[in-house]
Amino acid sequence: MDLKYPTVLPPNPQLKALLVFHKSDSICEVVTLACQRHQLDVTLVKSKEEALETLHKSYATAQCYHLIIIDARSTKGLDAEHIASFFEKDDALIALLDAGVNRCIAETTNLTLCSVELKQILHSIIRPHNVMSTQQALYTALHRLKEVVLITDDVLRIQYANRATERLLNMRLDEIISKPLGDIFVSDLSTISEQGKSIKEFDGILMVRRKNQESIPMHVRVVPVACIGSAPTHLIFNFDIPGGGMDFIATLPQPKEAPRGSLHSVRRCSFDVRSIASDGLRRTSLAKLTSLPLEAPITKENCSADEARLIDKVLDFLKREGLYSPQMKELRTDDPIATDLIGALLTGPSVYSSRRSSNDSIIRTGNSTRAATIVPAKMKQANPIIMELLEESLKWDFDIFKLEEITDYHPLLYLGMEMFRRFDVFATLNIDENVCKAWLAVIEAHYHKSNTYHNSTHAADVMQATGAFITQLASKDMVMDRMDEATALIAAAAHDVDHPGRSSAFLCNSNNPLAILYNDLTVLESHHAAITFKLTLGDDKFNIFKNLDKETYKSARSTIIDMILATEMTRHFEHLAKFVSVFGSEVEPRELVQSEEETSILMRRMLIKVADVSNPARPMQYCIEWARRIAEEYFMQTDEEKQRHLPIVMPMFDRATCSIPKSQIGFIEYIIQDMMHAWDGFIDMPELITCMQINYSQWKKYDEQGINTLADIMAKQPPVGNKSSSSK
Repeated sequence: MDLKYPTVLPPNPQLKALLVFHKSDSICEVVTLACQRHQLDVTLVKSKEEALETLHKSYATAQCYHLIIIDARSTKGLDAEHIASFFEKDDALIALLDAGVNRCIAETTNLTLCSVELKQILHSIIRPHNVMSTQQALYTALHRLKEVVLITDDVLRIQYANRATERLLNMRLDEIISKPLGDIFVSDLSTISEQGKSIKEFDGILMVRRKNQESIPMHVRVVPVACIGSAPTHLIFNFDIPGGGMDFIATLPQPKEAPRGSLHSVRRCSFDVRSIASDGLRRTSLAKLTSLPLEAPITKENCSADEARLIDKVLDFLKREGLYSPQMKELRTDDPIATDLIGALLTGPSVYSSRRSSNDSIIRTGNSTRAATIVPAKMKQANPIIMELLEESLKWDFDIFKLEEITDYHPLLYLGMEMFRRFDVFATLNIDENVCKAWLAVIEAHYHKSNTYHNSTHAADVMQATGAFITQLASKDMVMDRMDEATALIAAAAHDVDHPGRSSAFLCNSNNPLAILYNDLTVLESHHAAITFKLTLGDDKFNIFKNLDKETYKSARSTIIDMILATEMTRHFEHLAKFVSVFGSEVEPRELVQSEEETSILMRRMLIKVADVSNPARPMQYCIEWARRIAEEYFMQTDEEKQRHLPIVMPMFDRATCSIPKSQIGFIEYIIQDMMHAWDGFIDMPELITCMQINYSQWKKYDEQGINTLADIMAKQPPVGNKSSSSK
């Protein structure tokens, strides 16, 4: 037969035969010789008790006998039916018996006849059984496949559907199998029915009916297969998924009655972080989160204690090597503006290794005492208004824009010194306060004032959020190590240093020297980390690490780099999935596979990620001001792309046509809301969720009222700070 499609080779084990003869005679000898002639490994027993014991031992050691021959010429000492009854205790073997894996053999002392009889058994029973055993491998592969696969019989009754089909149709398997194909397709299937009568393939667009949802068009390919004879007995349906996988299915609307999952915090008293959201928040990004592979594809069911320990080791290795790597390939929303924004944030090359801190214990329980609010002497005399404002620097409603204004656009210097003082960074680094002050001044000087968003005010805002989170952790008896508090604050202050006000995609498209230097991979974040240490190590006057020993410095450097690289948005869902898989469990992190060191890495990454994009979870007047600033920066990039005839990364971010509310709604739905719920469930800061919900509702109102432009939105806002904040 000329095979058109590849096949899976069946297993080819050493065949084993169990011969049960109550006495050694000529018949027993002939049967034994016939088995040996066909290279079977023969075991000969003489009683039913010995036969049963042999079978028990074989199954206990995961072995099996492919052929069992029982001498039924005499019931004396042997009872074939009694031995056969052993199989009744095993459903799998009953299934084999029901399938006809049995045969009566006439006794003979002729070796040739016995050998021929045995050959027929091997080819008609044992070999087909081995071939059938390969089906489980194929069905497992189909089940885990991201593509949608349906198989029907020749009259279009559904015979098989994989997991992706269940997700696409929003149906359970028992709602799909044996149903007519017309139940899931709106389109006319007569063409497929006609082509199914001969070996012809169908390729076209069909409307797929989802349960309790509107129909969607899908590109479907149908391949008829003739399992028996020449006429098709089955039809295989392949659905082309846009973007290549489950991400598309996750973006499809879910029915209102679909139950929401439960993601519990590591602390027993915290909220269900998926159930807090208001009814107004669509759970689109939650669908993405739910679709992520949050658990390693290995389970410990039905295995021994030794096997379970081995699986734990395998899981540990896999998780260390970045098992979770979901990447969003395509997003579909109701508005192309949100698509542009989220797509630009989540796509692009991204490669960096996971760096691990060598600190002993990063998350530990205990009490924390903080130094009083003290600013350097020179700053005290400069402006008492600054001192008064910094008294509130750990509150979530801290007015960073007012600090920007009254410090003459040096918020990072003043807030940074306050954070360093509060968290005892000077003593931790064994460094003079003036060195830290000089370091903050140098870092702030390398933020670009011309950027409307990625400037030192944003850096100060992220640093302030980091300080607030560290304080909240301490209040929940999850105190970070002093060195890790210091490195987290340093990473926050420097995470966007020397940002050019353009995205990594823009730098790659324009052949910017930074893109050339970093091979188009993690361009901006790599630059921020590198320039941080280049500036810091460039002069002892502001080298805050100069008094650290070699190992401590190496650990601090690794932590800072890892946290800065974690702010890259293309790996957002990967970091979120890892965090949820560990801290979203009912058990303590140390009870899971990850070590304390690894869980602390996940926590630090999520801390800086949430701080970096916390704008939608700030009080509304600050949220809107940040939205104005980031939109203006995107507008400037689009303007330059048009002027230089470069590919436009976010074409809908055109200042003449962009809807600011729609972009913010999409950002909250796809990126912010599930991350905030997960972080709140861990850290217990309900104000994050409250502010996010208020802001989301406000953006929805603006959208419904047709208030889309920056000018219209800002006209309705009270000034931030003491006056309306202007671009830097």
